[in-house]
Amino acid sequence: MIAKAILEQVFTRAKFGSFAVDYWGELKKYGGNDKPIFTLTLYDPDVASAIVKQSDIGFGEAYMDKRLEVDNLDEFLKFTNLNNARLQEWLGKNMGYRFARNIRKKQDSQIQSHYDLGNDFYKLWLDSSMTYSCAYFKKPDDKLELAQQQKIDHVLGKLQLSKDQRLLDIGCGWGHLAIRAAKLYGVRSFGVTLSHNQYEYATSMAKREGVSNMVEFKYMNYQDIKNHKHKYDRIVSVGMFEHVGRNNQHKYFKTIDDLLIAGGLSVLHTITQQTEESMPGWIDKYIFPGGYVPSLREVVQLLPEYDLHLTDYESLRMHYAMTLDEWYRRFEANLDAVRKLEKKDERFIRMWRLYLRGSASSFRWGTFDLSQLVFTKGLKNDLPLTRSGLYLKPRP
Repeated sequence: MIAKAILEQVFTRAKFGSFAVDYWGELKKYGGNDKPIFTLTLYDPDVASAIVKQSDIGFGEAYMDKRLEVDNLDEFLKFTNLNNARLQEWLGKNMGYRFARNIRKKQDSQIQSHYDLGNDFYKLWLDSSMTYSCAYFKKPDDKLELAQQQKIDHVLGKLQLSKDQRLLDIGCGWGHLAIRAAKLYGVRSFGVTLSHNQYEYATSMAKREGVSNMVEFKYMNYQDIKNHKHKYDRIVSVGMFEHVGRNNQHKYFKTIDDLLIAGGLSVLHTITQQTEESMPGWIDKYIFPGGYVPSLREVVQLLPEYDLHLTDYESLRMHYAMTLDEWYRRFEANLDAVRKLEKKDERFIRMWRLYLRGSASSFRWGTFDLSQLVFTKGLKNDLPLTRSGLYLKPRP
């Protein structure tokens, strides 16, 4: 069949090492006679056709439906990342697939499709603070709870906070950063999210932590904050910019321009990639509809248009790979509990397994990075001259 012949040509030309493909009972080895590092098993010819026609969507759906299997998923994902350019050239990109549009009227549902899967689900594998973004490991054996606390403190340190300042958290998640900022630094925090579950959880946690007089959360689109009554000394966004959409990046920075005081400081913590590429179709369809990972140069070139001056950049690429490793470990350790949750069947489990391991591989072997950028509105000449203050313990 044609699809099998195309796949055989692709695998023959790929650079990796020894691996094997089982074509519905016919085993073929590639890359030498050593023991295969992985074996990809396709259970019927239609799987080959789906992969050739729809690339990662075809593979992902077949994996979710158990129509293919990989005995070493990490090595296979490493193979696809190292050969990504060749695979795109030979297989193409998801013929006929229409990517989800990131427009205002769809943003609520796009966010909720991922973040409103249920707090009980996320509690099974996130840390106790419910922080769903890249952690910060000072040592390779740091526990996840510690690494996430270190990340929050690292970001707060970059914000150069002072008592009674106003802090805006765009995409506040389950609220831990805004609450910790209020408790440690005495700032007044305002956080927004388009997730109902996150809003309700964050609001309740602020009350439990005794800071509801200093911290406010709203179920609100970031584009509407300009109608709010305050401007802000500091603005932070952690793991939200990936949901803005490629065509909406100007809207995000216009919001920063409208809301940040002159001389104010902002921290943007976001996944970036080497070049301007669409999200993988499978991720867009099943995980983050309407999402887009910007290139670093896309972000940086927008700053001057709003008189925003970059003062610091840091890559946490391997930190995110390690974070995803820990999320995956906890996810797999709690599969029985996942299965007891509503609408969390075996197809869902395989979907999330592929998402977590695929993401970790993209940071280790692909083009994904985690970028922390610090920038000011206009020139600010009184910032610390060194980074040394970032590595001190936060003051009580």
